[in-house]
Amino acid sequence: MNIKILLIISLLLVNLPNKNIKDEVELKTTSSFIFQSGELSKGYLEAKKLYDTNNFAKSLQLSLNLLKNYNTEHVNNTEEILLLKHLIANIYYATRNNENALLYYNQTLQSLNEIKKFIDNVKAPIHSDINYIKSESLLKYGNTFSRLNIINNNNSYRDSAIYYYKVIDSINSNSDKVLEIKSKAYNNLSVIYLRDSLYEKSKYFVLKSINIQKKLNNKVSTAGALGNLSSIYLSEDNFTEAKRIYFQALDIIRNVNTNEALKVREDLYYNLAYNLYKLKDYKAYDYQELSYILKDSLREKEVRALIAEITEKWDFDVKKQLLLKEEENKRLKAQKTFLFIGIVAFIVIVSLLYGLNFYKLKQKNLRLKLSQTHLLQSQKIEKIKSDSQTRILNATIDGKESERKQIAETLHDSVSALLSSANLHLQATKSQFNGNAPIEIDKTSNIITEASQKIRDLSHTLVSSVLLKFGLKFAILDIADKYSNSQIAIETNIGRVGRYHQSFEIKMYNIIQEFINNILKHSKASEAVVSLEEKEGKLHLKIVDNGVGFDKTKITQKDGLGINQIDARIRIMNGFFHIDSTNDKGTKIEVELPIVEKEAPNHV
Repeated sequence: MNIKILLIISLLLVNLPNKNIKDEVELKTTSSFIFQSGELSKGYLEAKKLYDTNNFAKSLQLSLNLLKNYNTEHVNNTEEILLLKHLIANIYYATRNNENALLYYNQTLQSLNEIKKFIDNVKAPIHSDINYIKSESLLKYGNTFSRLNIINNNNSYRDSAIYYYKVIDSINSNSDKVLEIKSKAYNNLSVIYLRDSLYEKSKYFVLKSINIQKKLNNKVSTAGALGNLSSIYLSEDNFTEAKRIYFQALDIIRNVNTNEALKVREDLYYNLAYNLYKLKDYKAYDYQELSYILKDSLREKEVRALIAEITEKWDFDVKKQLLLKEEENKRLKAQKTFLFIGIVAFIVIVSLLYGLNFYKLKQKNLRLKLSQTHLLQSQKIEKIKSDSQTRILNATIDGKESERKQIAETLHDSVSALLSSANLHLQATKSQFNGNAPIEIDKTSNIITEASQKIRDLSHTLVSSVLLKFGLKFAILDIADKYSNSQIAIETNIGRVGRYHQSFEIKMYNIIQEFINNILKHSKASEAVVSLEEKEGKLHLKIVDNGVGFDKTKITQKDGLGINQIDARIRIMNGFFHIDSTNDKGTKIEVELPIVEKEAPNHV
């Protein structure tokens, strides 16, 4: 199975040229081309400032208006138009509007090609920022295609991402900014090839990324790239080499305490824990706990920053509202007489109209009220019936889960221990015969050993031990590994997923297992992808297969009990559930569930 460990994909922040770019390229011509000494307009600088402060909506509106004015007035200011297109592309990229991001990055690259042709004609040196804007646009162009590939599972998007990442490699520049972008492109290529299980290609590009980051002395990025290299070895089941590189990456950032370093360290600890688990090293639990501690710390910082931002905005808004209210009071006072006369006239007219239509309206409202009352009563009755059925079904499922967990714990902790103790007593008894023990003792010992193994297997079937020890991420990896075979490949794409309340984890695991069982039984699929990620206090699950699909309108008529149970479970957990399936076109399942956090330890 291809283990999809959390990979650090490059998402570059925008860094456009300052307005005071002057004499590095002096073009003796009447046309206005990039990097001449003229200053940029105040409109562009204001749009850029709004973008830098994450005010994307206002920045986009201003930028689009400026670009429209240039097109209307036929202004030949190539520098301004280029930078506006680049800024608009970055805004769409930051807000994940993928289609428009592709459109404007394409326009940015076209403008750059026109500028380069002109510079080549006059034989002027190429300014380094041209290469930077080009490489940054190509990187985000590729990243956008990569996003679309993850969303739609379309290989054409994957191939486009690879193409644009490789174009960056052909840019001839030793600028640190361009080298940084090349490193990110190499890292992203490595991630794509790792997902495709092309391990040698993946290693080749991640090593190129590491070499650049070492040259730039960027410790955090170097550690992140080394973490990706470890993930490749982990996917190859080379756990010893993966462990060595994980520790090397941690050593590089041991004294770096920026937020970026802490996030990389959290990922390294988490993946190292799974690697040690595969090596049967008990320290896996220690590193897993370190990962959770770091994640909780980062969450706390994000919450504090958000509160500070809201407080600052609220203070500003309060002052702004007070000023507006004062101005409004002055205006209302000046117009008081006029408004009073208008209001009195309006009341008189409305009163006359109301008196004429009062009787008809009263009768109509009475009929409408009776109709609404009847409808509401019917809806309440249906809702009570539906809620009752849902709660009964969920109570049944909860009871089954609780019973399965109790039986599993009893089998594992009690019965298994008793059998092991019985086996030890048999061995002690056998030693007393001085080599002449009856053959029945060995047979009995073998039977007890076999019974212990069957109990362990049964315990694991009832409740996954991997789930209880390591959580959803590794339990899903375990499911994919166990059920993948020559007929179907089950892949995983797991983002940031932590540990949650145990009953919540069991419910989510059972939901995923039920979907996978349905795929194995009915879909005839050769590929399936399970994606799971925590975002904004919710777990987002997506399962896609390339099987025969089914008619959603007939789901209650054909083996729908499992789906109905899942739907009831998700509704009672206040979640969202959607199935998109068509005959012969596969199935896509989406689930969102509010997270139930694990209970804090009770320190006495």
